Amino acid sequence: MKQILGEQPQFIAIDFPETSTTALLTSQLEQAVAELDAQGDIVFLTDLLGGTPFRVASTLAMQKAGREVITGTNLQLLLEMALERDGLSSETFRLQALECGHRGLTSLVDELDRCREESPVEEGI
Repeated sequence: MKQILGEQPQFIAIDFPETSTTALLTSQLEQAVAELDAQGDIVFLTDLLGGTPFRVASTLAMQKAGREVITGTNLQLLLEMALERDGLSSETFRLQALECGHRGLTSLVDELDRCREESPVEEGI
């Protein structure tokens, strides 16, 4: 994301390499929440449903209103929502992110068909 959009305000990325622990991740997320909490709503973007980042973020999200957890995050969703997030409540962000995720899941065949439908061949004079 940084390579494409650069640094983003009110955004903290936390890596969870295989050498990390649940306790360390919990501490890192709690620190990030403490930094961002005064700013308003918080949205956690995680990769896998049921994975450790999702579980830890879910625990923190359930502690206070205005917190959301979105899982299945990919680069397209991350980029689009980073650009669209200003002024959104956590709930509106969640709804738009889910819509974005559904839009972003496609295939080459479907995209080629869509392009053909949008550019009909002109007939005659």
